[in-house]
Amino acid sequence: MHIFDPFELTGLKPNHLGFGGLDRAAPAREQENLLEEILRHPGTLIVPIWRNLNLFSETGGKDSRPIPAFISADQSSTLIDIAENFVYLGKRNVSGNTIAYLAIDISVLDEEQSAIQLAAWGQFADLRNISPLIDGVDGSILAYARAMLYWHSRNGFCGVCGAQTKASKCGHQRDCTNKECASPHFPRTDSAVIVLIHDQDRVLLGRQHFWPEGMYSLLAGYVEPGETIEHAVAREVFEESGIIVKNIKYQHSQPWPFPASLMLGFTAEASTKIINHNGDEIEDVQWFTKDELLNFGTQEKSLPRELSVSRRLINDWLSSGR
Repeated sequence: MHIFDPFELTGLKPNHLGFGGLDRAAPAREQENLLEEILRHPGTLIVPIWRNLNLFSETGGKDSRPIPAFISADQSSTLIDIAENFVYLGKRNVSGNTIAYLAIDISVLDEEQSAIQLAAWGQFADLRNISPLIDGVDGSILAYARAMLYWHSRNGFCGVCGAQTKASKCGHQRDCTNKECASPHFPRTDSAVIVLIHDQDRVLLGRQHFWPEGMYSLLAGYVEPGETIEHAVAREVFEESGIIVKNIKYQHSQPWPFPASLMLGFTAEASTKIINHNGDEIEDVQWFTKDELLNFGTQEKSLPRELSVSRRLINDWLSSGR
């Protein structure tokens, strides 16, 4: 399948972790022994995951770019031997060469073992805490690998009959081993909505009690079964703030594999203005003007991290001239 250019899909810069860039080669997953072929291919790179952490040769900092550690299959033989799960992520063409990416779960190693065995390549770190300066495609590959192997780690048993499951289709399916059941299981993605509610020159922000002190962000929540995403936007906003919204407009999305969400970003206009926030749902909700947001630091307040779709929506609004 053609590798889609993420910049051409919407005409906008993709959100962090959402660049894509891989030919996921879904039809090829049906091929028997494909994993063995991938491991023999000289262009295969291994994407190791240890307890939901990604491997970096450099974790980066304020002025330095983080560098993911992808390891050749030849160099990864000892890791491949102990891996609990394998997922073929797909392939891409780089300078005329085809590179295939294979994610492996090496969580069987304890902390000391993982540090020793991977020391030559780098260290494991939480993708959320790595600088957003990471390359778009590489960051998306790391997020994809993390999401898939998290799913495997939580689905070792059938949700229908309780029997053990085994991986199939190059790691994109798990099958119940009970022949009387034989239920197939597929990776899940939890749809979540996040919305910037505006009222002329101000926006509605809230904060959860467990967030860093002073941090405010957009209101968000999960889509429930049988519900449209637009209704989910209106319901979540009303439940958390008492505000009724209208003119809901989709903006863009972001995969958020922490652990398995797809964030759907919206803007909406406030129909009502008086806040009546639900203290059980959220700690605080306030209206903030554009000037207040531009000077949040002087109020000992902060906005969400730059890599989040929440911050993207806020930044878009701040630069829109509303």
